[in-house]
Amino acid sequence: MPSFYIASGFQNKALVQQLKAQLEAHGFEHTYDWTVNERATTADALRAIGEAELQGVKQADFLVVLLPGGNGTHVELGIALAEGKTVYLYEADEASFHEKLTTFYYIQNVHIIHGTFTDLVHKIIQN
Repeated sequence: MPSFYIASGFQNKALVQQLKAQLEAHGFEHTYDWTVNERATTADALRAIGEAELQGVKQADFLVVLLPGGNGTHVELGIALAEGKTVYLYEADEASFHEKLTTFYYIQNVHIIHGTFTDLVHKIIQN
């Protein structure tokens, strides 16, 4: 089965964990779970987590971005795009999404999804 990485901000930690469980229940493999970390406060901790996240994105067959996300989320998006990976970009509220557009959301491999969490899961499983 395909492998995945989920990029998002700490504010979406519970949703990331829920999506991880849903995708794993369908046989997908999660490459790295950053939600087990606390916020890093030292250079060594930041380096270790950053390396693990970088490898998680590189090892994944596809990336899921749950918006809103922070700088790290968008770095992970950039890594996935540079690696030619498929990206599922999700924000439930379409109006909120249009307030913070970036050109990289419209790259060929990016699939923008609005709607319910169930809609997101179904779209990923269908592809």
